[in-house]
Amino acid sequence: MHDKATIIICPGGAYRWLSPRESEPVARAFEAMGYATSILRYHIRSEGDAEPLGLEPVRQLSDRVAQIREASGGAPVFACGFSAGGHLAATLGVHWRTLGLDRPDALILGYPVITADRPLCNDESIRNLCREDQRDFFSLEKHVTRDTPPTFLWHTAADRDVPVENALLFASALRRADVPFELHVYPFGVHGLSLATEEVEQADRGRLPDAHVAGWVRACGEWIEQMLPRLDRR
Repeated sequence: MHDKATIIICPGGAYRWLSPRESEPVARAFEAMGYATSILRYHIRSEGDAEPLGLEPVRQLSDRVAQIREASGGAPVFACGFSAGGHLAATLGVHWRTLGLDRPDALILGYPVITADRPLCNDESIRNLCREDQRDFFSLEKHVTRDTPPTFLWHTAADRDVPVENALLFASALRRADVPFELHVYPFGVHGLSLATEEVEQADRGRLPDAHVAGWVRACGEWIEQMLPRLDRR
């Protein structure tokens, strides 16, 4: 089944670190459903870096999309990201044409950072990524067009680190642009739940197993199967 699609996984971490809970465990979950995976360990802002990251992470993601597409003979490539990794995936999704980059066929976004506008942004992520005068470019809800790939989103309404409005803003922009999307908002759960299973439990941070939230993986797999024959392979 691996020739059906490859899923590139972009872990979160505020563009400052890369969460292991959003890396290999997520890859194993998608591989169990029959998909190939690739974890993108994109460049992050190190302590002492004078300048924010800018476009380096999105270029790295674009390069990985191109490499996998060539190696697989053109099989679909999905960009999956969590938190800041979701912002990275969505950045490529909305700006690929403007930047002359490679377009993923679809996006999977878990509790994504979307807006750079205060007060709804995750300010740590945005400050690590860009200068103040670049915030409009990285407020991704403002740049969705019909060229944006189909998107699966999930978030929790109780998320205090990245407010659920981030996912809602992106979903609303996709709807206005007539881009297919699926959105799941779960009522409870802190930020960073990843798979929401015992494997990724982090009790000291309140990240506990939740069978209801963990259902996002099954729902996403069903969405992928619905989307594969409908993808616009531009």
